[in-house]
Amino acid sequence: MTDLAHLSLTLVEQMTRSGQMVATAESCTGGMIAATITDTAGSSAVLDRGFVTYSNEAKQDMIGVSLATLEAHGAVSVQTAIEMAEGALARSRADLAVAVTGVAGPSGGSREKPVGLVHMALARRSGQTSHRELRFGDIGRDAIRRATVSEALEALIAAGRGKE
Repeated sequence: MTDLAHLSLTLVEQMTRSGQMVATAESCTGGMIAATITDTAGSSAVLDRGFVTYSNEAKQDMIGVSLATLEAHGAVSVQTAIEMAEGALARSRADLAVAVTGVAGPSGGSREKPVGLVHMALARRSGQTSHRELRFGDIGRDAIRRATVSEALEALIAAGRGKE
């Protein structure tokens, strides 16, 4: 069993026991978090929905990220990640929503936002939203995306622990 499969199984079992559901809002991972969860039998009791919001327009239309936020801070920012997570939570039946936005490369990076930078936010129905900045470095597009999926699953597991 791969690490991602193990994390997904842990998440599905934990959320099933606690009766919680999750939603995802994904940019740089393009739906990989939701796909990893659905690779696990029983995931339909846990995953409410996933939003793949790769473009700025999708971020605005599907999950309510404001144009002002995107213009002021860009798609890869703390502010955008938080709005993505909170928007996914507001547009779902989930108890927890994770959002990721970053630069997977190989191009698109800058000095301020290098390849391997990912902003992850986790919104809770209780109203608390947290953020983590992940810096994987230029380890390759696939590795950045897989590392992001791993971090997102671990964050969901950690957030759900208190509800078991």
